[in-house]
Amino acid sequence: MRKHGLSLSGIALMVSILFLGGCWDRSEINDMAIVTAAAIDKLDGQSIELTLQLFIPKALGGGSGSGGGAPSGGQQLTFVRSGKGLNIADAASKLQARLPRRIFWGHCKVFILGEAFAREGVKEEMDYLFRHPQPRERAFMFVSQGQAAEMLRPVPPLERYTAEVARELSEQKIGIRVTLKEFLEMLDGEGQAAALPYLRLQPPQKGEKKNQSVPFIAGTAVFKRDKMNGLLTMRTTRGALWLRKEIQKASITVRLQGTKREFITMTPIRQRIEIKPRIHDGQWIIHVHIHTVGDLVQNGTNLDPMNPDLLHLMEQAVQRSIADRVEEALDRLQRNLNADIIGFGESFHRAYPKPWRQARERWDELFPKVQVRMDIRVNIRRPGLGSVPAAVPSDEVKEK
Repeated sequence: MRKHGLSLSGIALMVSILFLGGCWDRSEINDMAIVTAAAIDKLDGQSIELTLQLFIPKALGGGSGSGGGAPSGGQQLTFVRSGKGLNIADAASKLQARLPRRIFWGHCKVFILGEAFAREGVKEEMDYLFRHPQPRERAFMFVSQGQAAEMLRPVPPLERYTAEVARELSEQKIGIRVTLKEFLEMLDGEGQAAALPYLRLQPPQKGEKKNQSVPFIAGTAVFKRDKMNGLLTMRTTRGALWLRKEIQKASITVRLQGTKREFITMTPIRQRIEIKPRIHDGQWIIHVHIHTVGDLVQNGTNLDPMNPDLLHLMEQAVQRSIADRVEEALDRLQRNLNADIIGFGESFHRAYPKPWRQARERWDELFPKVQVRMDIRVNIRRPGLGSVPAAVPSDEVKEK
């Protein structure tokens, strides 16, 4: 006969449920100082300055249906506060002592490193952000020209606050795009080199307020181990992005020699990039294969792109432009900075694990000597709706 009733284990489970109610460590939102962005600067001596951009909840006006968080009465959505200390933890502690709410890092979208701080070495301070349970691993990283704190103070005319500007710039993939996790992984990678987008402030335009400066990406900060040791311009950054297989949105404008009107612009729509390492007779070689397909978005020449031979001339000009940018990036990284932000070391590690283990400690010596052989192909698939270049007299159009 089947017995009815609760077993001892069932009774124990019901009793234990009584002790699980409530959240013993919960934090009310009204008790939080929500961080939207953080800047880290090096001061004279050994001091660190931590600057936080903090959200102002009351600026939303109590949710009056203003369409997703527009500030009430023209109020700012954020304010900026700074603290100084021997390291980030010390500076955060001293900053916390002057705030009525508990600092909460969970919504911090952006970390900006001042250039002076970046050049002194960042790994020790990054350890705080990595160990702390709140900062997002997917927060975007930047290096700023001058003091990083100055990037947080302006009130941009288009976005709600500067953290949004920086985040949108990263999402657009105009330059290199790096998160906190990716930055730490690069520093610990085989090449022991890393790169972060480099921010500058665009001064306000005529008629705008003095505090309406806008950050923009002006290149790439290159790190050797944990210290910034140089910069790439936007042109050389584009070359590095081709090598890193990260080129996304770009317009390539090139000059065609020997034509009455000389410039064309192509926008790549898809590409296939292969990096193939090879070791032959003691020489370390990288074969770079780039095949890109794009649209001809502007034809400023008198050439008819519907003619296959003339279209081929345009493709060759774009091909040379890509090759020049890649070569400039390689020359800067190998000869001047000796920083493998491209990942050649990782490629050799995967393809030749045993030789790599023997050569890893000498990578600083080997990387500048790596031969890079390029094979670049460009195809313009869609030359536009009209065959004749716009606004060019028919008697000037070169059709063959």
